[in-house]
Parts: sequence; structure tokens; C-alpha cells
Amino acid sequence: MKSNLSRFRGYFEQTAKLMVGVPDYDTYIEHMQGRHPDQPVMTYREFLDNRLEARYGAGKAGCC
Repeated sequence: MKSNLSRFRGYFEQTAKLMVGVPDYDTYIEHMQGRHPDQPVMTYREFLDNRLEARYGAGKAGCC
């Protein structure tokens, strides 16, 4: 059983990552295993590339 301090640290780390735009790979893995066990799980690199593409989208009109 996780202590309250460990649980708080996990929440803090996840929040900090999301604040700077780094998605949580562990949460993605848990989601895929729990809800989509028949589908392959992306590697960490594939996951980051996917999230960057979703956020910034190649070929979309931007400011520059």
C-alpha cells in the first residue's frame, strides 16, 4: 500500500509534467491495458511523437 506521501508525490509529478506539456506514459499504458487489451501499446518514443503531433500537428496552419 502506498503511503500518502508517495501518492502525493505521484500526483505532483503527473501535474508538473502536464503543466509543461509532457504527457504521462504510465497512465497511457494503464489505460491501454485496461480498456484496449487487444491493441498494441506504443513505445515511449512513439507515444511522445504521437502526442507532439496531436498537439502541434504537422501541416496545420500556425503562427509562423
